[in-house]
Amino acid sequence: MTRDVFAAASPELRAVYDAVDWASTSLGPVSTWSTSLRDVVDLMLHSHFPMTLLWGEDFVLVYNDAYAPMIGEKHPAALGATSQETFGEAWDQIGPMMQAVATTGQAHLVEDALVPLVRNGFLEDCYFTFSYSPVRGEDSQVEGVIDVVAETTRAVLGRRRLEVLARLAEALAGASTLDEVKRRSLRVFRGFDADVVDVELQLADATQADWSDEPHWEPPRPIYAGEVVTDSSADGREIIWVALEADAEERATSTLVMELNPRVLLDDDLVDFVRLTGSVVGRALGRARAEAIEREHADQERRLSETLQRSLLSQPAQPDGVRVAVRYVPAAEDAQVGGDWYDAFCLPSDDLCVVIGDVTGHDRDAAAGMAQLRNLVRGVAMTADGTPAEVLSSVEQAVEGLEIEVIATSIVARLQLIDDAHFRAATLRWSNAGHLPPVVIEPDGSVRILDRHPDPLVGIGAWERADHVETLAPGSAVVFFTDGLIERRGQSIDAGLAWLEQALSGQQHRDTDELCDLLIGHMPPDIDDDVALLVLKVQDSAA
Repeated sequence: MTRDVFAAASPELRAVYDAVDWASTSLGPVSTWSTSLRDVVDLMLHSHFPMTLLWGEDFVLVYNDAYAPMIGEKHPAALGATSQETFGEAWDQIGPMMQAVATTGQAHLVEDALVPLVRNGFLEDCYFTFSYSPVRGEDSQVEGVIDVVAETTRAVLGRRRLEVLARLAEALAGASTLDEVKRRSLRVFRGFDADVVDVELQLADATQADWSDEPHWEPPRPIYAGEVVTDSSADGREIIWVALEADAEERATSTLVMELNPRVLLDDDLVDFVRLTGSVVGRALGRARAEAIEREHADQERRLSETLQRSLLSQPAQPDGVRVAVRYVPAAEDAQVGGDWYDAFCLPSDDLCVVIGDVTGHDRDAAAGMAQLRNLVRGVAMTADGTPAEVLSSVEQAVEGLEIEVIATSIVARLQLIDDAHFRAATLRWSNAGHLPPVVIEPDGSVRILDRHPDPLVGIGAWERADHVETLAPGSAVVFFTDGLIERRGQSIDAGLAWLEQALSGQQHRDTDELCDLLIGHMPPDIDDDVALLVLKVQDSAA
């Protein structure tokens, strides 16, 4: 009795086997099949792994139940048909492989190979790992080829899409503006044309950003938060939308729109991938908008503080025989305003009082503290008629008594002219509360740092303070400054003072405004701290 070759097939596949006119194929009637063909068909039908025989010179397909879903709509017509008829779209790729195995008798293994197939109504990018192995007859001649195959499309696309998500997240991690989010997102998507051929970011309150000249797509209906909507264009293109941002009613205000590669199947995996990309881009947009609000608030605070600070930095007095110039430079745009200040005013004795100071902190509190301290120094100096050390001591007592929470460095100086018909000089008396020392430019262009041991800062308690005295010849200039002028990242204060000495050396011919502009012009554009600068110059009697 003849063995039933197809007994191991499922009822559905068995019906297809029985419907095939095998006699019209190169295999001939089943009753004439060789022992090797019968044996390998029986082995294949008992296997749960996708397998097909490619038999004879025209490689007729004989496959098992596990193989049928893999070829989609090609089944059931593929059973008993030639490989070239069935896989015409991929024949130039797989045909030579089959022929080589049949000719040489050597097996051939391919991993994650891209094999485009028409199996769902369109040419689809499919990936397979498969092995073509020869099947020999009783005479050891190759009668056919057996194909053991595993589809890896989902794994390959999954790895590729995970890589895109990782690149997208990395690219957007530092994006702080809407424009950066758009540019960086599109840069990533441009390298991802295997799944997506065109992309739009349709953002609320922003222009659209894309890399095509195509008209902008409109969704077929409103889109809501967390939703993915698909539609087909008139020419058959698949378009997919995902919400990025939504209003209070959960209606999308910003969307990510993609035109899909026509060779990629729109399935649940792809929808999930698009939803994840939307989540990554949406979070980046949220961060960018939050940072924009923070920057706006910071700018408002900065403008308010800077306006307050500038309003308190009045024009310096210009007594006879002395010229005074001042400058104030706020810190870089991303930093806050500090508490630096200068002041120059005439005392009842006609002496010039000069003040430079820096309140600790970089915010409105520092600016407010600067205003209080400036007014205290002015009031004490104008009414007490004391030395600079006495003025600072009285200011310290007022700070403590009025419970003003402020800590500051400061120099208070008093300039008294010595003037007769033949000679003009000046006596500079000053007291230093933890501030950087002033610098003198001599009439011969040499530079000296008036480096005396400083007393403690203002605001840390009563302390015995000292006065220092220096006689200034006609043509001498004195530079008072706050630390922002010389402090640089990675450099010491000594290095900053050395730079200042070098910059001022030989500059005795410049007037006070020119000296200020010289120093400000040598500063880097992105300083971390604000700068207060005051330069005074003793004129000779002929000036």
